[in-house]
Amino acid sequence: MQEWSQIQNALKHYWGYEGLRPPQDQVIRTLLDKQDALVVLPTGFGKSLCFQVTALLQTGVTLVVSPLIALMEDQVQDLWKRKLPAACLHSELDPALGKRVLKALEENRLRLLYLGPETLFSPPVWQRLQQPQVRINGLVVDEAHTLVHWGGSFRPDYRRLGLLRPALAAKGEDFPIAAFTATADPETQCRLQQVLGLRSPSVIQVNPMRANLLLNVSIAWSPADRRRQLLRFLRQNTGSGLVYVRTRRDGEELAVWLGRHNFQTATYHGGLDSGSRRRLERAWLEGELRFLVCTNAFGMGINKPDVRWVLHFHPPPALMDYVQEVGRGGRDGGFCRALMLVSEPTGFWDPTDQQRQAYFYQQQQRIEEQAKVLLKTLPEQGSYRDVPAGEARVALGLLQEMGCLEWLDPFCFRIRQRRWQPQPRQDPWQGMEALIQTGGCRWQVLLRHFGYPDWDQLCGTCDNCCRSKASGRSIWPLR
Repeated sequence: MQEWSQIQNALKHYWGYEGLRPPQDQVIRTLLDKQDALVVLPTGFGKSLCFQVTALLQTGVTLVVSPLIALMEDQVQDLWKRKLPAACLHSELDPALGKRVLKALEENRLRLLYLGPETLFSPPVWQRLQQPQVRINGLVVDEAHTLVHWGGSFRPDYRRLGLLRPALAAKGEDFPIAAFTATADPETQCRLQQVLGLRSPSVIQVNPMRANLLLNVSIAWSPADRRRQLLRFLRQNTGSGLVYVRTRRDGEELAVWLGRHNFQTATYHGGLDSGSRRRLERAWLEGELRFLVCTNAFGMGINKPDVRWVLHFHPPPALMDYVQEVGRGGRDGGFCRALMLVSEPTGFWDPTDQQRQAYFYQQQQRIEEQAKVLLKTLPEQGSYRDVPAGEARVALGLLQEMGCLEWLDPFCFRIRQRRWQPQPRQDPWQGMEALIQTGGCRWQVLLRHFGYPDWDQLCGTCDNCCRSKASGRSIWPLR
């Protein structure tokens, strides 16, 4: 197969790889066959390489929707070093450079264009995508789990991605759509297929089991005890690591407190400008800072092989977040200790975890109430641009999910029904509770959640498995 020979030559010439690792070859063949795909591979499996090398050898541009500016820039800079025709568009880009990128798009000189969903549907980009000479080779949604997570909270433009292909069908475009992520439970996979409008996708996945990640959970009996355990952990564990918190404010306060205890660190969160994020990433990657205090804005697409520990100062809201964040560790195959600090079960001595969950539910309820009001006031047909940015557009997305409205194209919608019919969804915190409270193997809980119900092997490395070995007590497989 001549096309496959070209793939092998490109791998060696541009990336220096002699071959592919399973199932990269399966993913690439699927993309070459113009099939829709849902690809779920753990961190370190080379997901980006699959669509990059495929896009390189085809005519037209592959649009890559990415959730973070830093992630886009990292991948584009790496492609530039390899002298490959790639670019990115985002709100922080120099206007002159942005004009050059748009011109390159018009002239079909790009093979990969990275951008966020908001930029994709902006007038300058949308007008050019509709031009007959601009050929679209495919749409890739990178870190696709954020479409479900963020698309339902503060990135409502993600919900419109499935409208791209039918909207461009008028000019004869019929390109494949591929979603790539490291974590997606069965419900998330189903929602991704629905929102993106995937057509009989090839589902390629590898289970997220990584026994070199030593999963540990420890109860914090008070806020002071939580900080004491953090200090003890930092003193006992050497090497590079990450401390995850849930909010910017938590991170900033904790970094100041750690500074008073002679730990040099900094806070990384989504509110930092691009230059500040770059400086912190570089300082961490090069070892100037042993660890960062960060929110979930940090980590996606950043490759540091020798992360030896990951500490969750607060538990994340869902197992998908947890697996993403501990997945930053041990990418070189070496052991990485992952410790999650959780409030004592009653919440009497340390109510912080319960308070954060309550705040999360209150936000959800507020959006639902806003969606109910919006449903009464929206016209029978309306424009996305006429809905105020912010929570109103998030509420609009919720109405779409409830089946109350449908899209005529990426910019115009019409009301289907004005009856409020919320769909029952599993509370993501239930999965976290199962992981926290289990007396058995923690990896078994994770694998069952991510769609491997028959997994009955013990990892042998989580805290419960290790306690079982030490005491001689058996842990029975979950049933």
